[in-house]
Amino acid sequence: MKLLYTLLLLMPFAANAQAPGSLTIKKVADFDVKETPDKTWEAASWVEVPQRSDNGVTYATKAKILYSETGIYFLFHCEDNKLTATMTQDFDDLFKEDVVEVFLWTDESTPIYFEYELSPLNYELPILVPNYGGKFLGWRPWHYFNERRTKHVTSVEGGPKRSNADIKAWTAQFFIPYVLLNPLQNVPPTSGTKWRANMYRLDYDGGKQTRWAWQPIRTNFHDYEMYGTFVFE
Repeated sequence: MKLLYTLLLLMPFAANAQAPGSLTIKKVADFDVKETPDKTWEAASWVEVPQRSDNGVTYATKAKILYSETGIYFLFHCEDNKLTATMTQDFDDLFKEDVVEVFLWTDESTPIYFEYELSPLNYELPILVPNYGGKFLGWRPWHYFNERRTKHVTSVEGGPKRSNADIKAWTAQFFIPYVLLNPLQNVPPTSGTKWRANMYRLDYDGGKQTRWAWQPIRTNFHDYEMYGTFVFE
């Protein structure tokens, strides 16, 4: 047994192997964010976002990521039975209802990261978050228009896109331009750049919160020390 264990330690990793918690992001030309996902998404593989809490529901969640010269793209697919979403304004507390979230910590030298949330009804919450010793509060973007704005769209399967509708799944797609991330460091990414990051989902079927997270956390979604790593190809 001891010999077998030693041999396993000495075996080289496969050429395409990645360290646990890391994800290689492919680079593509810019494309449109539209309700029917562009064929460019075929360049990316689905990544599972595991369910991390059990409140009587079991839904699969998966995501794709791509990047370009001007920004980073995300695509989420979320199984669901009901759209628990009533908020109808951007910058609302979207995390209190069904939502997908992405946290981007581009520079590990400072505890400041970008948080983006998108609801099934296509309302967004983009904020910059300073987090010092677990004390955090988001700041809204200034001059949020033209090339600094995100692009986002959602769609629903098996039912209408309206509050409390019975459905089978919903999809969220969004583009975050690098200019919006100013003055964060290590932006824009180039080949070999690494960002710490995590991807999340919240669902409230039955009035109970269920959580999904690409990388496991200890306390809450702002547990940035537990984030995984995006490696830009």
